[in-house]
Amino acid sequence: MTSSVEKLFPHEKMRPVQAQMIEDIHEALQNKQHIIMHAPTGIGKTASALIPAIDIAIQKNLTVFFLTSRHTQHHIVIETLKKIKQNKGTSIRVADIIGKKGMCAQDGAESFFSSDFHEYCKKLREDKACDFYQNTRKNPQSLTIQAKHSLDGLRLLIPLHVEETNKEAKKARLCPYEVAIELGKEAQVIITDYYYLFNEGIRTSFLHKIEKELGKAIIIVDEAHNLPERIRNLATHKLSSFILERAITEARKVGKDDLVPLFDNLLMGLKSLLNGQEERKITLQEISNIVKQTHDYDQVVETLLVVGQEIQVESKRSYLLSVGHFLGAWQGEDEGFARILTKLEKGVQLAYRCLDPAQMTKEVFDACYSSIIMSGTLKPTSMYKDILGVSSAIEKEYPNPFPEKNRLTMVIPKTTTKFAQRSEAQYKEIAIWCAGIADEVPGNVALFFPSYSMRDAIYKYFHGLCKRTMFLEKSKQTKEEKKDFIDRFKLYKTAALLGVSTGSFGEGLDMPGVLKGVIIVGLPLQRPDLETQSLIEYYDKRFGKGWDYGYVFPGITRCLQNAGRCIRSETDKGVIVFLDERFAWRSYLNCFPKDWDMVIDPRFQPRMEGFFGKK
Repeated sequence: MTSSVEKLFPHEKMRPVQAQMIEDIHEALQNKQHIIMHAPTGIGKTASALIPAIDIAIQKNLTVFFLTSRHTQHHIVIETLKKIKQNKGTSIRVADIIGKKGMCAQDGAESFFSSDFHEYCKKLREDKACDFYQNTRKNPQSLTIQAKHSLDGLRLLIPLHVEETNKEAKKARLCPYEVAIELGKEAQVIITDYYYLFNEGIRTSFLHKIEKELGKAIIIVDEAHNLPERIRNLATHKLSSFILERAITEARKVGKDDLVPLFDNLLMGLKSLLNGQEERKITLQEISNIVKQTHDYDQVVETLLVVGQEIQVESKRSYLLSVGHFLGAWQGEDEGFARILTKLEKGVQLAYRCLDPAQMTKEVFDACYSSIIMSGTLKPTSMYKDILGVSSAIEKEYPNPFPEKNRLTMVIPKTTTKFAQRSEAQYKEIAIWCAGIADEVPGNVALFFPSYSMRDAIYKYFHGLCKRTMFLEKSKQTKEEKKDFIDRFKLYKTAALLGVSTGSFGEGLDMPGVLKGVIIVGLPLQRPDLETQSLIEYYDKRFGKGWDYGYVFPGITRCLQNAGRCIRSETDKGVIVFLDERFAWRSYLNCFPKDWDMVIDPRFQPRMEGFFGKK
């Protein structure tokens, strides 16, 4: 390891696995290569990726982009950079940037649809109606004297978390986003969200503003197992009967009654096309034909966008604008997308669904200097190499750094959540096994289910069988509600948290010393609907691995994320139980990390007694 890397390392001691990881990354970056890494919790991924990346960036005049979808990870990166400054005396120029909407100082900005905020902001700037922006910039190219003075003060405080930047900018009556952009021009490290580089339109504008080039960027993708689905969602467009009904009301309100026949036709046409089915695939032409019954397609899209933007400035939201965006996107390519019409509880939904994230990611990885793609659940790395379109990447899998003796990993193949076998009798059987396992754990336990409905069906029996205080995760909790929920759970010594595999606590929950056991109930596989079928078909056509890439591996990744909630430090000791007969199947068992000693045995009681040292 080079002396320049050691000089930047902010902690007293480097773990053996961490040292190897840093060396591997440094070598890959030196050779302008991509590296894809499965690196479990506890290695210290943030520092391991940042240190060699910063070292190479300083040597070669590059910029490090640390991309993450989690707000907590922004904090960890900033704290790591602060430690480098405090412990090593090296100050790294850094900018922490989130979405414009999240940084906006205008009252009511949070009420916008995310997709519509950009037009609102643009209109305010054009009309010189935003005091924060006017106080910051004389024109798009130059700053005011007031902004220059404030930036001089901020530079002394770097590294700053985005919340600190927001606070200081608002105090000076400046636009926090524009302040962050100015810091970004000088930054050696920029922490931001995936979409700033993987959305082509946003990327072009963003790089131009911060005066950076993709060819001179080292990209670190954190929690990269989330990237494919995040990109698919970014590139997906939806139109529902709810939006069309609101668009009718909005059109009449602003005197655009000539648009009402379009929305009426679409409402009736979509219901007619569905023809009583739960879902079906739709062609581009079928929707185009409905639009053309009342309007010229291109002309009406332009009208909806123009009128919608005007409405948005006054009302913050515009349904006409939403319809305009959708109809514009609907004219996109068929390759790598699925057009699906679905029946909802109330009405219908039409989706132009992205299947292939590589359509947005490949060009970024091809163009950047180098990249580090990492996660604690990035298995198999070859799948991510394929579906993200990363050519000639180095693939690495690192062992769990925590003592193996502190972890008991069991498969109990006695029940199943397979759709064909779901019944009240099966739910009761699952509840009996869950209660027996949970009551053997000498401490708090978390149970993760494939869905809220299944959790509730099993809970009916479980709460009468398990002798613990129950905490039930709710969907759509606010940040404050989540924090309060976990704070209360931590006060107990033998409580049970019943969550959902894809919910708020199945990933990103970090409670060292709190959990002694995790039970993963069933496989959280996607519902085999038209979207999932389309994904399987697409990956079969591309790689001959549709079932694995589109169905099995994503479900296993969710299980691994849930399992990772248990042991978060070197001193944690806990049991991880996979409760479903399918976990014992060779095809699924092979998906687990190589260093996990998976015990397949329904006799959990003696195993757990021996593990926890009970009589």
